[in-house]
Amino acid sequence: MNESPVPLSSRVSRRAVLLGGAAALGATALGSSALANALSSPGAGLPRLADPFTLGVASGDPMPDGVVLWTRLAPKPTADDGHGGMPDKVVPVQWEVAEDEKFTKIVQSGETDAAPEYAHSVHVELEGLQPGAEYFYRFRAEGEISPVGRTRTTPAPDALSELTMCFASCAHYGEGYFTAYRRMAEDDPHLILHLGDYQYEYAAKDGDVREVVGPETRTLANYRQRYAQYKTDADLQLAHATAPWVVVFDDHEVQNNWADETPQKPDDGFLDRRKAAFRAYYENMPLRSTAKPSGIDLQLYRRLQWGSLVNFHMLDTRQYRDDQACGDGWQSGCTEREDPKRSLTGEEQEKWVLDGFQKTTARWDVLGQQVFFSKLDRTPGDGEKYSMDSWDGYVANRDRIATAMADSAVRNGVVLTGDVHRHWAAEIKRTHDDPDSPAVGTEFVTTSVTSGGDGEGGGNEDVLKENPHVKFYADRRGYVRTKFTEGELRADYRVLAKVTEKDAPAETAKSFVVEDGNPKLNPV
Repeated sequence: MNESPVPLSSRVSRRAVLLGGAAALGATALGSSALANALSSPGAGLPRLADPFTLGVASGDPMPDGVVLWTRLAPKPTADDGHGGMPDKVVPVQWEVAEDEKFTKIVQSGETDAAPEYAHSVHVELEGLQPGAEYFYRFRAEGEISPVGRTRTTPAPDALSELTMCFASCAHYGEGYFTAYRRMAEDDPHLILHLGDYQYEYAAKDGDVREVVGPETRTLANYRQRYAQYKTDADLQLAHATAPWVVVFDDHEVQNNWADETPQKPDDGFLDRRKAAFRAYYENMPLRSTAKPSGIDLQLYRRLQWGSLVNFHMLDTRQYRDDQACGDGWQSGCTEREDPKRSLTGEEQEKWVLDGFQKTTARWDVLGQQVFFSKLDRTPGDGEKYSMDSWDGYVANRDRIATAMADSAVRNGVVLTGDVHRHWAAEIKRTHDDPDSPAVGTEFVTTSVTSGGDGEGGGNEDVLKENPHVKFYADRRGYVRTKFTEGELRADYRVLAKVTEKDAPAETAKSFVVEDGNPKLNPV
């Protein structure tokens, strides 16, 4: 690693990192005049830019000895060309990692290049850190110093250290304020999972609470611009700066309800669109180089271990799936969905999941994924209606995974889900078409951050009665906060009364505990 020639001199309090937001962090990060002079000297090769750190900082994919640090330089973040106001040149970016928020105990530092080919994004893959430790990090470029982020490594492989983790999905910029992200940060989690629909492809529409810039995203410039707008949001920046994230995409990062190489509607340019979307996704997420896209392909499914307490199996339920059955949407009488050859995961990814189940030694095994896993019949009484975009459209694939939860080394199987803009909780059945089938795991579904607007609150008693394995429903925006210990998993369904107004408080609508060895949802 290249050593930084001059130490940074900013001073940022823990309170600023957790509660002050990106503006407070940026305001208190002050570089030395010697450093500023060095970086703005003619030898730097570039004219002095405006603040390049408008998109904040992030970290992700932690391991026992390291984590990914991310930023992207963009002094004009929503420029139409997607370049963020950056010149067509490589810009050196320095970084530091410290044990304390005042950066008096710097443990690593170095320099990397932000290249125009990847929208001047930076992905620093740290190694050599201590397991289960908290660190602070920051960047500097062109005489400017970034906000400070806090991150942590995962515990040692044999450690049963407790984990507080929040997860979220579905954040439409135009449909509300990202207050849920700030409330997640205030919960002080060790880890945050984002289960997809980080951004939406749609252009602005009548009734939007906030203005969406740019047209519907189709080109690389479009996607870069859209991500940049999202990342200027102070609440989202705060959540990224508070804890490492583990991310997977769903459909709206590309296009609604796409399936492998098949768009929702006929589109001769879809593969070019997918290629551009994947490129922008990598550029804007704290992902390792193993996720760098190659054409229309991106390796996203992966595992992360939180000591010996939790195995996270992060799935990709878009890139390898068969096209939705029976024309997509909610369908009745669709026998195609029961075809044993139909797959949501693809054969290779399914084998990867089942192999992981066989080899696990964790207390809890968690599938982090996108679409509703448990059976969900939306027609009360006679008749049935299922979503073809969810696992209900791929019944055999789902049942093989559910059966493997019961028949493998998995001790406690848990599925975390996004996509549906509602809170749900369910007990997973070995075979969902058999009402007497035993429960083999639990599913926690988070509502959206903003998508769908404020929501109507309340439950859905008819649907709950029709699906007795489903134990909870709520139509509000928010996220789910979890705590994993040796003896139990607790899930708190956090809700906001409004997202069409700024800074709404969060409250817990419902909590469940799952005891070690017993796949039952116990309300608390």
